This record gives sequence, structure tokens and C-alpha cells, in this order.
Amino acid sequence: MLLYVTRRPITSDEVGRSSSIQEAGMYNESDIRHIVQKQRDFFRTGKTLDIEWRIRQLKRLKRAVLENRSELESALKDDLGRSSLEAYFCDIGSFILEINETIHGLHRWARPETHFSGIHCFPSLITKVYKMPYGVTLIISPFNFPILLSLGVLCASIAGGNTAVIKASSKSEKCTEILEKIIAEIFPQKYVVVIGGGHDVADLCLKQRFDKIFYTGSPKVGKHVMEMASKNLTPVALELGGETGNWCIIRKDADIRDAARKIVFFKLLNSGQICININQIAVAEEISEQLVDELKKAFSRQIGENCLENPEYPRLINLAAYRKYSDIAEKYRDRIVYGGDGDESSLKYAPTIICPVDISEDIVNKELFCPILPIVKYKDEEIDQLLQNISMREHGLALYIFTSDIDWAEQTMQKMQYGGGCINEVCLHMMVKGVPFNGVGHSGMGAYHGKWGFREFTHPSTVLIGSRKFNLSMREHPYDRIWKRILIELFER
Repeated sequence: MLLYVTRRPITSDEVGRSSSIQEAGMYNESDIRHIVQKQRDFFRTGKTLDIEWRIRQLKRLKRAVLENRSELESALKDDLGRSSLEAYFCDIGSFILEINETIHGLHRWARPETHFSGIHCFPSLITKVYKMPYGVTLIISPFNFPILLSLGVLCASIAGGNTAVIKASSKSEKCTEILEKIIAEIFPQKYVVVIGGGHDVADLCLKQRFDKIFYTGSPKVGKHVMEMASKNLTPVALELGGETGNWCIIRKDADIRDAARKIVFFKLLNSGQICININQIAVAEEISEQLVDELKKAFSRQIGENCLENPEYPRLINLAAYRKYSDIAEKYRDRIVYGGDGDESSLKYAPTIICPVDISEDIVNKELFCPILPIVKYKDEEIDQLLQNISMREHGLALYIFTSDIDWAEQTMQKMQYGGGCINEVCLHMMVKGVPFNGVGHSGMGAYHGKWGFREFTHPSTVLIGSRKFNLSMREHPYDRIWKRILIELFER
């Protein structure tokens, strides 16, 4: 099995970039093993431990992204049909926000913590907690946000003082090519490298011993990643969409027009190919017809009467995805109240509302990852039963609630299990500085963004600084001294 990676010449500088790299090459498992070993050797030099050095690498990465902005936007257009503004908003600009926060906060986050050891440790009263890098990390990124979900995670890995192998998606081919180019121009393989290819190539990477793995994708593949990582007891962070999708709950006291315009914006974004997107709506039946009407108006207002001809409307990633979601819609053809058509040649499928859908049907028991929007009606007075039904399913990556009763919404958010979410808003929780982005259960584990990403890619090492004077002998044998029992029981209570 062969791995194809484009390698380009890179000039030498403080990270030791080598000009002897070949123009292109084919790599098998032993070649990947060689890259990992080179990164491990480089990590052991201790160069990545210096905080100022890490900040210089982050600034170099930021500068390279900005300098290649037009190429990145073009690649996102080629792979996903993104407009330049959506490409910047979702991938490039979001990454810039992420890396700026990291550059500005890294000194503070990396500072060793000082703790009082406690009287029971007398006379050794000072304990330090050092934020230590794991070492060699593997980042497996998806196709839907190929820049943000590769370089954004790389930002956290670099901040933590690690080296990184990025296994980029084969589905977003143009983005993977430009990522390979950018990274090869600014970093040597012994520090950071981008590898393309499909699941077989990912398995070649997973066979190697890494010190930390960060995977973004489906729960099914997430289980496989964990299984492979377990062979080396490698810690894993997972960002998954969730097997049964993310719910949006709309109470009868919600602002329907406001909810509709926000839901429509979100469902159009990247043609619904977003892990935190609304998978299905549960709406109080008292306002269900009004909601459907407002959704139709909002779709027409935001994307036009014929979205398939609108150059701003993104497409699905490939033909297999198009046909999969076209087939799903066809099964519910008699209940499609908006949309339901597509253009296979352009891979665009119109936003499609399916209503009504029973909560037990298959379409609301799996992640859709497309512009199809099923709507489940419920009686508002039976909201507790709805919440119980949702809570019995696998935990979603996001939860959205629209209501005028903020107290109820906050209480609900504190008793449900999900990754993160919004009240009377969509998706913006992942763009807030200083807060974690994560999943739980089948929607993931671990957390990142800002200082949480730094924490995810570092191990907190506790070190007590011992005293050589005034040491008491009460912890030492013999233990048959009554004064030792009195003091130990006094100090450890």
C-alpha cells in the first residue's frame, strides 16, 4: 500500500528546515514510520519547550495563511462550492481568531502553577504544576472545514509544544494540496507535515506510536481511531457529530420569525455539512404551521427562489453524498413541503423541509449532514416527555432552544447532555473566546479552542519541591509511637 505526498523544497531557518527535501515522493508505511521517528527525535532536542519559539511558529503559520488567502478561498470553492466570503468566515477568519487568541494568551496559559503543599507535607510546602507537551501528535481532519479543522487543531498542538502529523481529508482534494504546500514551505517534516490520502492512509498513520491523537469526523470512525490508539495507550480527543444528530427545540412562546431566519442561515451554511448543525427541529404543534411558513420565506429571502442557480449556495462534497441524501429525500417525497430537488451535475441539493415526521422515524435517528430539515411536532405541555425522549438517545454535539422563557431554557441546558449549544441563537457558541468546544459520549471527548486547546495538548505534571531541613520522622518506621498516630491523624483530616 502506497502513500502519496507532495513534498516541496523549504529554506533553512530557526526550525532547521532542510533544502534537501525531494520535489515529490511516494511513501509506504516505513516512510511514515521514518517521519514519526524524525519528529520524535526533534521533539527530544527540547527546542519546542521554549514558549517564545512556539509563538514564533504560530506567527509564521498565521502569516502563511494570510499570504495564501486567495489560494485557500479558491480551494474551498473548488472542493465545496463556497463563496469567498463564506470561505473566509467559516475557515480562514475563524482560524485567525483562534491563532490570535493563542498567541496573546500562551505565556499566561503555559506559566507553571504554584500551590501550597499543605501542612501534612511539612516542611516541603511548595508544589509546582508544569504544563508539559505530549510529544508527537496526529491530527486527522475532515472535509467539511478542511482549513479550520486542521490548522485550528495544529494551532493548539504547536501552542502545547508538540510536533504534528496532519492527515488531511482526501475528499477535499484541493484544500489538502494547498495545505501541503503551505506547511512544507514554512515547517520541516521533522516538525509539522501534511499527509493526504484516504482511510487506508489514515490506518498507516494510526499504526504508528503517537503521543496524542486528535480526530474529527464520524462516531463510527472515531471508535476505530480509539481502538487503534488503545494498542499504544495513546490519549485521544474526538470531535464527532453524534449518531442521532443535534436537536433544535422551539417552544410555542418563541419568536418564530427570529428562529426561522437563524435556522435557515445555519442550514444553508456549507450546505448543511456541519457537525454542530441542526439535524432536526422539534416544534410545538401550536406554532408548527407558522414556523414552516417562516422557514420558507427565510430560505427564499436568503438564497433566492432557485438556490441551485445561486453561485453562493455551496454543494455537497461528492457524488456519493449527493445520491445518498437525494435517496433519503425521495423516501419522504410525500411529506416534502419545501425543496426536494437537486442538480447532480453541480452536486447541489436544495434545502428541503420534511413535515411532519414522527420522532421514532429513521430520518430523525441519525446524523444527516446535509440540507435536509425534518420537523417533529409535539404538544408544548408535553415538553418534558420530548426532553426525556431526546435524552435517551446518543448525546448530540449541540443543542439549540428557542423560547421566551430563559429561566426554563437555562435549567434545561443544565440537565441535558450534549456538547454545547445556544438559547435563541445558533452555532455562535463555538466562536466565543475563552470557552471550550467539545462533545460528550458519541459526540466526542476532550475539548479545544484557545486555552482549552492548549490544555488538550499538554499534560499537567505535578512536582513537589522537597525541603532538606526540619523533616519530621513521623512517616517513617517504627509506627508504634503514639505521638506519630496523633500527629498523622491531626494533619490528615
